[in-house]
Amino acid sequence: MEDFLKKTKESSKICATLEPKLKKILLNEMADALEEQKDLIIEKNKIDLKNGEENNLNKALMDRLLLNEDRIKAMAKSLREIAALKEPVGRVLEGWTVDSGLRIEKVSIPIGVIGIIYESRPNVTADAAALCLKSGNVSILKGGKEAQESNQVIAKILQEVLEKHNLPKEMISLLPDSSREAVAKLIKMDKYVDLIIPRGGEALIKYVSENSTVPVVKHDKGLCHTYIDKDADFEKAIAIAINAKVQRPGVCNAMETLLVHEEIAADILPMLLYEFDQYDTLLKGCKKTRSIIDIEEATEEDFDTEYLDNILSIKVVENTKEAIDHISKYSSGHSEAIITENYTTAEKFLNEVDAAAVYVNASTRFTDGGEFGFGAEVGISTNKLHARGPMGINDLTTYKYKIYGKGQIRK
Repeated sequence: MEDFLKKTKESSKICATLEPKLKKILLNEMADALEEQKDLIIEKNKIDLKNGEENNLNKALMDRLLLNEDRIKAMAKSLREIAALKEPVGRVLEGWTVDSGLRIEKVSIPIGVIGIIYESRPNVTADAAALCLKSGNVSILKGGKEAQESNQVIAKILQEVLEKHNLPKEMISLLPDSSREAVAKLIKMDKYVDLIIPRGGEALIKYVSENSTVPVVKHDKGLCHTYIDKDADFEKAIAIAINAKVQRPGVCNAMETLLVHEEIAADILPMLLYEFDQYDTLLKGCKKTRSIIDIEEATEEDFDTEYLDNILSIKVVENTKEAIDHISKYSSGHSEAIITENYTTAEKFLNEVDAAAVYVNASTRFTDGGEFGFGAEVGISTNKLHARGPMGINDLTTYKYKIYGKGQIRK
């Protein structure tokens, strides 16, 4: 482990000083290489899918694991979009002159070596590596064992492009040992690793946060809510609720709990039941909800659960305050939405709900680096420091102060 990390740390000096033009060339060539070798990627991915079936992975995880031609094209497109983004390194964030005559500039620089621990989705391998490269950082990638074959082939394709340009392949590395013990070592290696970004299940996030001596930016669970206010447009509300839950139930920005104002509950709940039935969504509701529609009972545990599946909890609330209080109690701080035509109510919700992304009249499914115009994201941070929400290339930089003098000494 230490020999491996020494090499990655050494390569970070080269990565941090890559010319913007070269980074753009590398990323575009990586995108081309992924498309050119799509058949090999699909072949390796089929091994992971077969193993997933044998290990009884649920439908949502199998969907996250799947790579087909369209998804590989989307990976390549993401790399090209990242390549086209403005250069994040060397930005003068602030500049001023002080009384002593010193000219001070606050300038963005790479963080250094970033360890990213993730599960299921092999496209993260390409996205995370590309974002780190664009921002001048070395990436150490630790994917889940369920995507091992897919991750290895994707990383190898990206490394081959680096080697073609006589650059160290360690600038993009998979953690060579995929065991839990290796992760335990990695998160203690603050001599070589500058940041850890865990994204995955609640147990993983908790373990890394509690045990790491390396700074951590958490990609915590996505227990997301949508609140349908009494002043909601029903057509918008139903379309948004359906999209937020069923478009991809297994992702962190999918809705897990639907809150409905009691004044409209009797009218809109039967309509929602009909629509969710078309997608075989399992609905669970509070006592008030079940007095209107015939669904399973939602327990306290249900309201505190990130299902990552086609299951939805529903609660009828007395007013916006109760909706906000419920979100405050159960939210993971990821993404929350209100559906309303009332400007005052919308602003109250936006201002009082504490989450990385807060929506009015839109699906929580938009919390995504690509949708935010970042090209992709290395994770969706539920931290409040150093980054929050989708982490794009600018969030993968820190800064230093450059001070220009003319012989000044302090008196």
